[in-house]
Order: sequence, then C-alpha cells, then structure tokens
Amino acid sequence: QETLAQTLLDHGQEHLFEGWPEPGIGDDDKARFFNQVKKLDANYPGGLVAYIDNARKLLADSKAGRNPFDGYVPSVPSGERLYYGDERFVRFEEAGVKAASNAAFVLVAGGLGERLGYTGIKVALPSETTTGTCFLELYIKNILALQEFSSATRPIPFVIMTSDDTHAMTEKLLKENNFFGMNPSQVTLLKQEKVACLADNFARLARNPSDKYSIQTKPHGHGDVHAVLCSSGILSRWKLSGVKWLIFFQDTNGLLFKAIPASLGVSVTNDLDVNSLATGYSPYPGNINQLVLKLDSYLEELTKTNGAIVEFVNPKYKDAGREEFKSSTRLECMMQDYPRTLSPSAKVGFTVMDTWLAYAPVKNNPDDAAKVPEGNPRHSATTGEMAIYKANSLILKKAGVKIGSPTIETFNGQEVEVWPRVVWSPSWGLTSSDVKRKISGSCEITQRSTLVIRGVNVSFKDLYLDGALVIDASKHSEVEIHSIRVVNDGWEFQKVGSKDVSVPEQYRIRGFITKQLDNKELEFDLPGSYLIACDDTDELSGRRGEEANAFA
Repeated sequence: QETLAQTLLDHGQEHLFEGWPEPGIGDDDKARFFNQVKKLDANYPGGLVAYIDNARKLLADSKAGRNPFDGYVPSVPSGERLYYGDERFVRFEEAGVKAASNAAFVLVAGGLGERLGYTGIKVALPSETTTGTCFLELYIKNILALQEFSSATRPIPFVIMTSDDTHAMTEKLLKENNFFGMNPSQVTLLKQEKVACLADNFARLARNPSDKYSIQTKPHGHGDVHAVLCSSGILSRWKLSGVKWLIFFQDTNGLLFKAIPASLGVSVTNDLDVNSLATGYSPYPGNINQLVLKLDSYLEELTKTNGAIVEFVNPKYKDAGREEFKSSTRLECMMQDYPRTLSPSAKVGFTVMDTWLAYAPVKNNPDDAAKVPEGNPRHSATTGEMAIYKANSLILKKAGVKIGSPTIETFNGQEVEVWPRVVWSPSWGLTSSDVKRKISGSCEITQRSTLVIRGVNVSFKDLYLDGALVIDASKHSEVEIHSIRVVNDGWEFQKVGSKDVSVPEQYRIRGFITKQLDNKELEFDLPGSYLIACDDTDELSGRRGEEANAFA
C-alpha cells in the first residue's frame, strides 16, 4: 500500500488522498481504495504509471489540436471485391469453409443494450422475432455448422469477451440454454476490466463524487480484446492445437456469418496477416469490425506489445483554455486499430461485400433511429430484423426463387422495406452453394409469406407459398418438398408503440409483434427420407393440411 501510495504521489495524484482521516480511522475504506488501485495497476499494460503517462501525452495533443494522423499518407491496401453467388465468391466461400476447421472465433460482447432501449445484454436480444433466435444462439449455431461442414477434427474454439456489466448474464444465458448445443468445453469467457477516469487535462485520476475512497472507472473499449487474449495464455494453447486463423466480430450483426466463409477464404488464399471485412462504395473501404487474423503473426506481434493498442482520448472541454472537462473521460482503444503497430512488411488487406449481405448492426434506440436523415442507415432493432429477411429473400431469389416485391411500412417512425419473412437454420444454408443445391424447379414465395426452415437436408421443388410454412426436420431426416401449394392466412406484423410498457421491450423497440393467424407446420423428428407432394389441384392449408393429398 505504501508503494502504491508513493507511486500515485510521484505522478501527480496527491488529490486522491485529500480529506482522508488520520491513521487508524477508516482503515477498511483505505484498504478498499488500495485494492482498487492494485487492480487498475495490474490490468493495464505497463501499469498505472504507463496509463497516466499515455493520458498526459494524448491530452496535451488534444489541447493543442494535433491530429494523430499527421504525416500519414492514405493508401488502399490489396483486397478483394466480392459479389454474392458469382464464381469468385463461391470459390472463396469453399476455401473458407474448409479453413474453418483450423479457426477460432472471438466475440466482443461487453455492452448492455441500454442504448437500444433494452435492459439486458445485447447478445440476448432476438436477432429476429419470427423464430426468436437471439444473437448469441445465432452465432453459436453458425460456428457449429462450420464445425460440421469443414469436417473439423476438434471443436472450434469460441471466446466471448465480457465485462463487469455482462459477464454474469452471459454465463447465465449460456447455462440456461445448454450453451445452445455447443460443448461447454469449447466456450471460454474472458472478462475485460475497466480503466481509471481522468478528471482534467493534467491526467489527474477522477475520484468518485460519492465515495472519496474510490476512483471512477469506465470501459477502455473493445480494443482490450487483444490484451485480454494475450494475458490469458489461450493463444499459445490454440497454436499448439492447430488453430491458424482467428475471426473477431461484434455483438449485434445478424448478417455477418453470411460473409464469414468467403472472407476467411480470402485470408487463406491471399495469406493475409490481417483481413478486414468491409462494405460501401468509398475507395477506402469502410471497416465493419469483423477481422480475420493469422494466428502465427498475431501471436508474434502480441509478444512484443502485450496486446496494447494505439489509444485515443475524447474529452469534452468546458473552458476556453481546454483544461477542465464537462465530465470525466478516459483513454479508449478499438480492436480494428491493431494493424497500426504492424511493420510495413505485414500483409494487411480487406474483403468488400455488399451491405445487404454483410452488415446490419443493431445500435440505436427507436427515437434516435427515427431522427436519422432519410437514406442513411438507422441501425436499429427494426432495420436489423428487416435486413435479415431482405438478405434471405435475395439469396433465394439468386437461387431461382420468385420472390414477391417488398412493401414499404413504417414502424417506430422508421420507413422500412418488408420482404417475405424467410429464416433458416445455419446448417440448412451455410453457403450460397448449399442454398442453390436445395432449390429446383419453379418456386415462388409471395411478399406476405413466412418460411421457417429448421433442418439440414430439406429441399424444395416447385413450391408455391402464400402464407406461413414452418418445417422442422431432424439432422438425420432427408425431406423433399415437391409440387406443394401452401396457402393460408399466415403471420402478420401488428404495430406497437415504442413507449407501450405493456409490450415486452424486445418487441416495442422494433415497433411490432408477430401475430400468428395460421400456418402449416411439417415436422420430421425420425431418421429417414420423406417426400411431401400434392397433385396440381390440392393445397396444404394451415388447418386443412391433413385433408390434402400429401404423403410421406
């Protein structure tokens, strides 16, 4: 404690001891203070001294208005522009699925859903409400599908970086749902710690206004994932087990696994040390925080840096002299800034894909999303869900299905395209080739329809759907849906208000709930081959399905 106290005094932090009583009084509180200081010192590369020194430099640059990128010359690295379903896309996708057997996945999930108007952890939020699949389940099911179709000889490792805010709830979500089918031994939760807040431009640490024995803390940013992985020792163990590639991603993008196989294939084919998945039309591709890193070079770099990432500071000044803050700030870092410390010889590249296929994050609450100017991405729970239906509809369209044109509707003040509600399990349509192989003949899905496919070996030939069809098939069932007309009242969206507290928050932040009027459900829970067919005059309706001329 004396050593820690002297370190603080030597680095301009004497204010932290102001108002302390004499020895023997409040010693338990003083011990609590030093325990926090010890933890802050241990969790930052180089300790609190390095944190204070880095803060002073960055704050001095901020006060002077210096640009941290002065002297940099922008250039576009080598990369690939891919278009869904064409020959190059399929080739990279196939290479990526094969390489997934030697990959590990890292999810950055340290945030709550407060910004969205959701009180739980973001990964527990439904990615879409047709099936209610939460983001974490969606990610795990995709990893398990990659594990199976890559013929992996070992379970694919999955790390989730949590925080004090999310750790317990993430653990609870996994355990209550039996890890969504994943072996618990392949899931590792690593907790990110917070950093000290800064009270002013002199980098004085901020005391908690209600507790003089406590320092204010805030998250350091998702760039901490590199230091957390480095300090855990897990990277060396992965290398020994045969892992060659790491895929980093964030917590609320329901489309990203549609792009992961091809982007991993780009990394493998081009032997990239760093590959950023990107979207957009700029000559400088817009990174979307999905990174593919080569483990060998990554581990070598982290051995030098201990996972420290170039930081930044963003104070809000309240005085003309730019010395006092409106509120405390802290140093921050971002995981995508990892390449900034690499040598010029590192192979840094990118993979650009269409936004509709790869990027639909859920970030904003309904009020903020409604204020976004028309034509700009709103990134809300509403638009995130609609993007999933759009992507799946377009994928089926590219596979030859006639898809009804979307209608325009408004939910929570946001005008969106409403496509057919098409959802499938990752094991059914992991890649573009998987989908194309399971569609044949003349298939049509009307705009008001809902199609849910749970299963692996389910194929369609000459399907006409105008309503709701739900197919549940076991892993060992082979099902062919042949010459079927399904017509029923289906499911529809019923609008709700974002402020209507009688509606669960996961629905009101979208502005709708799904009303299930009628549907046809086909279940195949026993191993075997099934053919479901009708003659030209019959339909499989919701309530009259048993009377139709169907056979199995």
